[in-house]
Amino acid sequence: MASSEQLVSRSIGVGGPRYVQMQSSSPTSETAVAPSNSMMSSFFSFAHYQAPESTRIFDELPKATIVSISRPDAADISPMLLTYTIQFQYKQFKWLLVKKAAQLIYLHLALKKRKFIEEIHEKQEQVKEWLQNLGIGEHSAMVQGDDDEADDVTTPVHVDESAKNRDVPSSAALPIIRPALGRQHSISDRAKGAMQGYLNHFLGNMDIVNSREVCKFLEVSNLSFSPEYGPKLKEDYVMVKHLPKIAKKEDSKKCCPCYCFGCCNDNWQKVWAVLKPGFLALLEDPFDTKPLDIIVFDVLPARNGNGPNGDAQVSLATEVKDHNPLRHTFKVTCGNRSIKIRTKNPKVKDWVIAINDAGLKPPEGWCHPHRFGSFAPPRGLTDDGSQAQWYIDGRAAFEAIASAIEDAKSEIFICGWWVCPELYLRRPFQENASSRLDALLEAKAKQGVQIYILLYKEVALALKINSVYSKRRLLNIHENVRVLRYPDHFSSGVYLWSHHEKLVIVDYHICFIGGLDLCFGRYDTSEHKVSDNPALIWPGKDYYNPRESEPNSWEDAMKDEVDRGKYPRMPWHDVHCALWGPPCRDIARHFVQRWNYAKRNKAPYEETIPLLIPQHHMVIPHYLGEETKNVEENRKDMKKQESFSSSRSSAQDLPLLLPQEAEGPDTTSKPNGLPVPKSGKSIPFSFRKSKIEPVVTDTPMKGFVDDLGSLDLSAIMSKDVVGQPGAKTTDLEWWETQERGDLVSPRDESGQVGPRVSCHCQIVRSVSQWSAGTSQLEDSIHCAYCSLIEKAEHFIYIENQFFISGLAADETIRNRVLEALYRRILRAYTEQKCFRVIVVIPLLPGFQGGLDDGGAASVRAIMHWQYRTICRGKNSILHNLNAVLGQKTSDYISFYGLRSYGELFDGGSVATSQVYVHSKVMIVDDTSVLVGSANINDRSLLGSRDSEIGVLIEDKELVNACMGGKPYKAGKFALSLRLSLWSEHLGLRAGEMNQIIDPVIDSTYKDIWVATAKTNTMIYQDVFSCVPNDLVHSRSTLRQNMSMWKERLGYTTIDLGIAPEKLESYRNGEISKIDTMERLKSVRGNLVSFPLEFMCKEDLRPVFNESEYYASPQVFH
Repeated sequence: MASSEQLVSRSIGVGGPRYVQMQSSSPTSETAVAPSNSMMSSFFSFAHYQAPESTRIFDELPKATIVSISRPDAADISPMLLTYTIQFQYKQFKWLLVKKAAQLIYLHLALKKRKFIEEIHEKQEQVKEWLQNLGIGEHSAMVQGDDDEADDVTTPVHVDESAKNRDVPSSAALPIIRPALGRQHSISDRAKGAMQGYLNHFLGNMDIVNSREVCKFLEVSNLSFSPEYGPKLKEDYVMVKHLPKIAKKEDSKKCCPCYCFGCCNDNWQKVWAVLKPGFLALLEDPFDTKPLDIIVFDVLPARNGNGPNGDAQVSLATEVKDHNPLRHTFKVTCGNRSIKIRTKNPKVKDWVIAINDAGLKPPEGWCHPHRFGSFAPPRGLTDDGSQAQWYIDGRAAFEAIASAIEDAKSEIFICGWWVCPELYLRRPFQENASSRLDALLEAKAKQGVQIYILLYKEVALALKINSVYSKRRLLNIHENVRVLRYPDHFSSGVYLWSHHEKLVIVDYHICFIGGLDLCFGRYDTSEHKVSDNPALIWPGKDYYNPRESEPNSWEDAMKDEVDRGKYPRMPWHDVHCALWGPPCRDIARHFVQRWNYAKRNKAPYEETIPLLIPQHHMVIPHYLGEETKNVEENRKDMKKQESFSSSRSSAQDLPLLLPQEAEGPDTTSKPNGLPVPKSGKSIPFSFRKSKIEPVVTDTPMKGFVDDLGSLDLSAIMSKDVVGQPGAKTTDLEWWETQERGDLVSPRDESGQVGPRVSCHCQIVRSVSQWSAGTSQLEDSIHCAYCSLIEKAEHFIYIENQFFISGLAADETIRNRVLEALYRRILRAYTEQKCFRVIVVIPLLPGFQGGLDDGGAASVRAIMHWQYRTICRGKNSILHNLNAVLGQKTSDYISFYGLRSYGELFDGGSVATSQVYVHSKVMIVDDTSVLVGSANINDRSLLGSRDSEIGVLIEDKELVNACMGGKPYKAGKFALSLRLSLWSEHLGLRAGEMNQIIDPVIDSTYKDIWVATAKTNTMIYQDVFSCVPNDLVHSRSTLRQNMSMWKERLGYTTIDLGIAPEKLESYRNGEISKIDTMERLKSVRGNLVSFPLEFMCKEDLRPVFNESEYYASPQVFH
């Protein structure tokens, strides 16, 4: 033999084969290498029978308890026929499994097989190393572990002890199958002891517990114990047919031992199914975390009369009868999807029951409609961490959103009708370059934060928001930024409707919802300036006035579209809201549902765009080794809250697990980026202290909402009402200093950020099959509007971008907000009670084109439908109320707009513009607030058209206030929001807030609100003659006015918004001139009357020579 390598020892001892490596004197010939490689290849082909798990499911040992033992026949004493009900517990998760003795034996044999294969594999590694040393093998093909480094010294090679560590002695399994005689009771006791002893063997070993065999037996996966997905329910291997072909071993697709009936040859594939309270996920493998498919449970139609008592019944999963007796199938139907799933015969009914329980049981019951027909239940009925905070105008909201994004640790969801990557969230923009949206997202993406953005894909001929450009810019930021545009108009057949939600969700921790898109033109302050020359606040196309000019391209964002020296910007008024706790997760669930639906339709096979998994409404804190008293107390307080255990567990098995917050820096990071609390103390819903929290501290209303009872009520109430005894006398100075952690907000932002309060919250939305893939049309926003109006007791305050609605007999306009208002006012009149409805809307639609221009048919069409709703024709509310109430109608309902003015630059022209009301908010009785993205029109409210989302916030923190001249308990959130809005609109200063604390008495409504609007309107008319106004009744009159002012001034804006340098007035027969700005100094705030007589002699509907004439009227209402 040419080689000097010798086999020194072949003895097999306790430690396994032992070899000594000797020096080689000559290389192995090339001719010998090829056959040896072939031989090794075939010899070691089974070495990789099962690769070790890269991740572990258990990081501590679970516990098992035998709950009960049963047998099919009491006379049968065979231990193999016993059925064991076993309760497992891991951290704070509990679940029950029913196992037969035979299954335990199969598990034991699988573990033995695994141990045998691993031992063979270890011996193969040793033989391979020996052959390499003999020069038979090729070094490049040698597989070595981390410690298999070649060495010149003699090194004994030992067998790894891992195989021994995963060994379960057969002696532990023998008592389970050993025949036993005796009385029935003693047999059960011995069987229970034998089973418990066997379970203790493998549950006491971390290596065995994390083996695939045991994980399959325990029905656990990598999603089982993720706290963000809720309690552990049912899991197992199933067969599905609808998925693309999965690359895996051929035998893994077999659903039965043979192919005789052809049930394995028709594209059915084996996957791991994970059932959670809100979804059913399909994984390729239990150790995966990325789903192949996911069914997010949603409201299902009821089948009338199919219930046990003849009532309506909803079924998420149903058993399907198959002509082949070997096929046991059930069907899961949700939204517009229906998926067939096969499993073993005894498990079909278990799966059907478990899925229906998960989708239908309280507290969520995702497949049942909740109040208003919403997909989401009311939150905050207990101390579940539901909190809300309002923001008025863009500056306050954008700064809060920027801080939240900067604090993101895991994921960011953004959903918008329009998103501009170049938008600065903080101003002045030169000093805040890092606050630009694309820069913020890039910084977080580089830190590993996953960012998902849903854009509305517009019809390019109708809108100029250029979502293609936005998508391209956003995708170029980083690979961690994923963008979807939806819908595809041609394939979906949807051309008229849009995705209108405006959402930012950070780490499932905080959500921003309301009227503000992250786009140009939205940033504004309470001042509502009309100018910025030179550019300090609004750069380039952010100096926005769509009435004058709408850019054809947004790609050169820093280039001005509007001449700052000649035209004002259009100020933007909006209301936004932040949510924490379960309401935030409900909104995130809506985003996930929409994202997954868009992904399936737009990019079903695009691996870089994943399916998302909705998180549970309450995050389960990691098990701390002991159950806290607070958790148990919270469980007792929770009404109709199901236990966090499997469907087979009793309700007392596990306490309700409420969210907990980390205290101090002692936190550990988890994969989802949320620190794990180390303290068992139960405190309000939050997993970490973020930069956003100092911004939203409960301090903006300091001295007011914290103790509103300290007001001098006697100065506010009517004379016949005596002030409350012991009331303190402090002014409402909460707007002067707002604490932001260690910062103090500037005075010009005072009153723009509300208190962060605990409240009752419910998410409402407008969705249908085209927008979210739901099987049921949801119009819960519409239902909430009508219900709140019907139940209002004192007043309703509405701000909205549109006001188009119908009375009961209206066959064209289908939403019934107007009908609800009409009926509520009639009831108040009949009962002779004071009741106010105040509506604030834009003076003109925010679309390009002069009212007399040929290309402004869209503007005139929207005006037609709004005037039809308000005051013109038999379908209008004022026409019908005047017929009953006469002149008293104005005591019950009135309409207003907002306007602002200023110099275009120092010494430049004085200009005015409407303040565009884009907020979508309704405040009722200073106790309830409905805010979101939905306009008051059919597009937003019917559910089948635009997709929308909103939140109803009902206060549970009450403060002392006044209503109708009497003491009143108002809500902290609602009252503070109304006072801040009214103080902005009315231009109130510190010390004047007492005048509007009571919204319905004459001294507030008539003497302040109505009077201020009339005075401001008169001043603007005197200075500008701006449109719209009540003196212009026809297009011919408008043309004459435009011609006169252009001749007088040289130019004017599209809505007559430029003032002359001097105003002429006639006194004692003489003409006197006064300075324009002096006259305008009498304007208080921004409130003006809505011009009900404007264009009253014109039919504003499109005519046959205008393209809008051929469009569906539904586009405009």
